[in-house]
Amino acid sequence: MCRETKREPAWVSAIRLAFLRGQVDVDGVMDEANLPAGYERTVRDVLSTMADRRLLESVGETGERYVPGPVLIESDRFDLDYSKASDGGAHRWHSSG
Repeated sequence: MCRETKREPAWVSAIRLAFLRGQVDVDGVMDEANLPAGYERTVRDVLSTMADRRLLESVGETGERYVPGPVLIESDRFDLDYSKASDGGAHRWHSSG
């Protein structure tokens, strides 16, 4: 999945956990991204950056657990119209002539 989106594994894993589990923490991201021990600080930095960008919101006093933030929630749209998408992919609007 990370190669397809060209994102850092921790970033993609955090988004995945936010949608699937409704919460994100360092241990969960480490497991989801298959990161070896020693990357905890990097994951904390990624989660903090995501919170700064309002993709995640910190909950609790320690700031070690996050829930989906307003930007991430707004990006999960279910009412999109794919009727004009080509057979080659939903990203190629009006390309089927």
